[in-house]
Amino acid sequence: MISFAIIGGILLNIGAYLTYKGKIYQAVIVYIFADICWIVMAVQKEDMLGAGFIITGTIFGFLAFIKMKNGAMEKSLNKEETE
Repeated sequence: MISFAIIGGILLNIGAYLTYKGKIYQAVIVYIFADICWIVMAVQKEDMLGAGFIITGTIFGFLAFIKMKNGAMEKSLNKEETE
């Protein structure tokens, strides 16, 4: 049987591959779905503190995604653009 840990791990690998390919927006969405798997897993194990930390991190990740999508981020990965 496939578990939420396995699904989350597969999604983590997909997100890492998308990041490697430079598809940051798609990668962030995949990472958020992986986080949802880990939240479900933590709740199933009755680890509410762990679920709380994962939820908090997921919310910050989602807010960063929205900020990136809106063009509000002032950082660049290109060294030439940061100088």
